[in-house]
Amino acid sequence: MGTLRETTNPYRLDCHNVRRVRARLADLTLICTVPFLCMISNSIAVTAQTKAATEYQVKAAFLYNFAKFVDWPPSAFTDAKQPLDVCVYGRDPFGTALEDALLGKSIGERRVSLGRAMQFQDLVGCHVIFVSASVHEPAADLANRLKGRAVLLVGESEGFAASGGAIQFTIEDNRVHFVINPDAADRAGLKISSKLLALAKIVRDSNRSVAGSALR
Repeated sequence: MGTLRETTNPYRLDCHNVRRVRARLADLTLICTVPFLCMISNSIAVTAQTKAATEYQVKAAFLYNFAKFVDWPPSAFTDAKQPLDVCVYGRDPFGTALEDALLGKSIGERRVSLGRAMQFQDLVGCHVIFVSASVHEPAADLANRLKGRAVLLVGESEGFAASGGAIQFTIEDNRVHFVINPDAADRAGLKISSKLLALAKIVRDSNRSVAGSALR
């Protein structure tokens, strides 16, 4: 990540209390059961000594690693050189965190690119769409509008995954967690790694929680 910025976000790590910062980094390190989580905790640990790691810096790192643990069908790309495009739909809450986490990175042989759109019709070509809290369109409606497209739909609104989104960020105990709806991913033609599923709370289209555990 790049330089972490100060923020008034209530979920930030408090860099004014060194022991609290170290404790939270220790908690994050405990979840390193697969390599990508270790990389996230390591990247935060390098910079959190002097700046606060914010909610959206953590979410940006997760977006990159979600993409690494999802398989897209060949039909999702026009050719072997097309970038994997991560897009924000609605008002962008990330600041520079997405650029810091994603630009210059690659997933497999594809470089990662970024896009932002306030209008749904401008999301053509996106492979990961983060739906910000400023978008009030139900996840089910968004999923229907994306029907036939291999798109990982990620949101942060309450009930987003249970109502048709593939992945939903949640905040519990001031930490970023995530929920996955495998049914939604299947409908989009996406295969989510079992390693990622094992770390998530799982919901189905019936809104019933069936397995998994949140990041702790």
